[in-house]
Amino acid sequence: MSPRVTVIIPTYNWSSVLPYSIGSVLRQTFRDFELIVAGDGCTDDSERVVAAIGDPRVRWINLPENTRHQSGPNNEALRQARGEIIAYLGHDDLWLPHHLAAHVAAYDATACDVAYSLCLLVGIDGSTFWPSIPKPDDGAFSPPTCMSHKRSMTEEFGGWRDYRTIDVKASVSPDVELWRRAKAAGRKFTFVPRLSGIKPPAGWRRDVYRTRPSHEQAHWLARIDAEPDLESTLLVNCVAAEEMPAGVTFRDLLRLVFKRMLNRIRRRSAIPPIARTKPAPGDIDRIRRFKGL
Repeated sequence: MSPRVTVIIPTYNWSSVLPYSIGSVLRQTFRDFELIVAGDGCTDDSERVVAAIGDPRVRWINLPENTRHQSGPNNEALRQARGEIIAYLGHDDLWLPHHLAAHVAAYDATACDVAYSLCLLVGIDGSTFWPSIPKPDDGAFSPPTCMSHKRSMTEEFGGWRDYRTIDVKASVSPDVELWRRAKAAGRKFTFVPRLSGIKPPAGWRRDVYRTRPSHEQAHWLARIDAEPDLESTLLVNCVAAEEMPAGVTFRDLLRLVFKRMLNRIRRRSAIPPIARTKPAPGDIDRIRRFKGL
């Protein structure tokens, strides 16, 4: 019998983070999934690390050559996927235990084609963080780690496009381009009102693919294990970062908090200038060099 969900983790030569991202999948309260860890022409010990997990739901595949973007391994994993729902997880990101359950519930309740939830972005100082506000149905960037879609969608109109084939004038990355195609095809998007992912963006961490650290992932997985109310704790900390102005609604407050928080973080240089905006296709090679690729 096919699993309900196929989880896809694209990876390239950073094996030290895999036990943590995979570990966060294996901690999901929703259990009916397969996990494909898809190497983008990996030449390190990633295959051995994945095999050591020892769970029959976890499968390793590896492309014969490096394609320079997660689009390549994502597409091969999509080709081999058996699940009705596709959920993506960055190899250096983690999910909170309710992520899959919350997304599957959204599909059951709304008959949607694409679901997305809040993702916590972690600054380079390790202690500064705030929620990413996803808007994929508006054609804006949303971290793939908190995105999922029906497999039938990409079977109908294709998967991730190579960034080198996307018109630079379009100023969109392959993931944004995919969601825009889904919107143009009339697919239904549903927001899952949960914080369900944690992302220390590699694009903010210079030479991270050369040093290949995993201390942040270890820290966050330990918090996931130790703090059952971690989602609530993180959200409360984000909202409580500012005093409530007089005469504003809660929605206005959240908007103001996120704006002030982001401005304060930028002043503290928690986000490197090179990575303060999501790169368009023409910028991806520059971001690759920043990350040490």
